[in-house]
This record gives sequence, structure tokens and C-alpha cells, in this order.
Amino acid sequence: MMKKFTPLTLALVLALPSGAAFACASCGCTLNSDFGTQGLSTASGWSLDVRYDTLNQNQLRTGTGTISATDAANVINPTSGDPAEVEKFTNNRYLTTTLDYNNGTSWGVSIAVPYIDRSHSTLGVGGDGINPDPSSGYDSSASGVGDVRVMGRYYGFSVGKNFGIQLGLKLPTGKTNQTSMAADGTTPVDVDPGLQLGTGTTDAIIGAYYFDNLNQNWDYYLQGQFQSALNSSNMAAGSYRPGDSINLTGGLRYHGFESFTPTMQLNVRHVNTDSGDAADTYATGGTLAYFTPGVIVPLTSTLSVYSNLQIPVYQNVNGIQLAPKTIFSIGARVAF
Repeated sequence: MMKKFTPLTLALVLALPSGAAFACASCGCTLNSDFGTQGLSTASGWSLDVRYDTLNQNQLRTGTGTISATDAANVINPTSGDPAEVEKFTNNRYLTTTLDYNNGTSWGVSIAVPYIDRSHSTLGVGGDGINPDPSSGYDSSASGVGDVRVMGRYYGFSVGKNFGIQLGLKLPTGKTNQTSMAADGTTPVDVDPGLQLGTGTTDAIIGAYYFDNLNQNWDYYLQGQFQSALNSSNMAAGSYRPGDSINLTGGLRYHGFESFTPTMQLNVRHVNTDSGDAADTYATGGTLAYFTPGVIVPLTSTLSVYSNLQIPVYQNVNGIQLAPKTIFSIGARVAF
């Protein structure tokens, strides 16, 4: 008989509503913690999750390999005919609060509000890969509320309640008007669309999941989600539409220890190239895969803490993009 899954952790990727810099494929946290707030549970009632993610993009990549900043400065962007942009780093910190309600029989809903703290530095276009280009190199930083996500699910298809569908929206609540000053100290520049706190678009999200037990100590889950912008936003440089994305996750949990539960995941994410007048159509989009070990520690019958480390096992990015070497997450959840 299938045992009842206890809700333990936060919702999928809700801490990362928008891409960072031009690394739209490599920036996104693909962590799936849907055992609780996205419906992989039969427990009814409310829950509150708080999750912190830190993601430092400090590695230049092209295709499936790395590239030095000096070599990147000599690459020509085929879409513009100009030298490729050479970025130094994008350091992202996300704190997401998620409130969830589950009626315990067939449906549930959650709302996630992310707070983003992001710093970025780029050498710009046409530099030597060491010194910033005076007119296009710049540093920027921003913090504030990002794009809120509202997700609903229905899982009343079977007696086991272990299969469900998800429907939701990413709302354009994050600011999109951030500007900075170029390295020459006099030229104002518009911060790249992917660096803004929000995308300025309303996105539709659809997904499905399945979970079950392998034996007394092991259980597993599978999930897929597709996200697509329903409109384009009006940035200072023109229209912008983030690329459609697909997230696939497979996960295992081991229940053989009383004081903690080890977990492991394989997270795969594919992102299409951004589009629009303001978009970088050369250095956005790609495919990545992470192996993610983690642990869940129940402190009381209603309070749990958890931590995960995402380790890249495959990265294939379009153009030249910044990518993180690892992504660290820590969080806590309380049911009431």
C-alpha cells in the first residue's frame, strides 16, 4: 500500500523568475522541491516555505565548453556583426516566500513572492577582454521583488492521488527599468533585459507530475513543466520576449534514517533564444543538466529544514554566456 507523502519543501524554481545577464540557459536554478507545495502530497491545510538560493555566474562558456575573456573578445556576434559582449560575473541571491493551500482531496494552490539581490559586471562590446569598453562596459546592482508566480494543481484522477496536472501564471511584478552608467562615467546605459528584476511579461505555466514508492525505504517522482510568455514587454531598447522553457526532473528519496532524509535529483532545463528588438538573440538559450544531492531534516512534526547543491553535469549554451559552477539552496517549511 502506497504510504502518504509528507509535504516537506518549497515549490519548483519559484525563487528564480527571470534570467540573469545573457545567460538565460545557464542561470536558472532547476531545483525541484515539489514534494510539498506543488501537490506531491495528500496532506491538507496551509504551509509556508522560505527558501534562499545563491547562484554566482562567474564562468564564461560557449557551446559545451569554457572560453577565456580574451578569446571571447575576439568572437564576432553573427547577428549584429559586432564583437561579442564579454561579461565578468553576475551574482544572484534569491529569497522566496511561498504560501500554499491544499484541500487534501483533489486540488491546491500556491503563491510565491521572490526577493532578488543581484550584482553584475560586464566588460562590454569591443574591449580587449581585460579592461572594460568605455561606452558599453558597466557595473550594476539591483534588489527588490521579482515576478510573482501563482500555481494551481489538480490531482483527483486516482485513488492514490499520485498523479497531477499544474496550471499557473508568472506575473509581471518585477521592475524592468533599471539603468546604469557606462565605464566612461558619463554615458547612461540600459541594463540588459535578462538582468532586470522582472521580464515584463505574463507567462503561462503548465505541467504534470507522478510519484510512487519503489519499496519501503525508497520513493521517487517525475515532473515536467513548460513555460511560455503570453506577450512581449516594452523595454527602453524595444520589445522583449523571454524564450520558452522546458524543465524536467526525476528525483529519489531514502527514508531509512530516522533523523534525516537524503535526496537526489536530475534536473534538465532547455530554454529557447530570447526574441524582440531589445533581446540578445545570439547569447541566450541552451540546455543544461544538474545532479542535485540534498537532505531534509524534520525538526518537529510540522517544521522541516532542507538543503540542496546543484552540480552541473552538462551545459550547452548559445553564443557566449556566464554560467555558475554550483548552485546552493537552503530553506525551511512549516505546516499549519
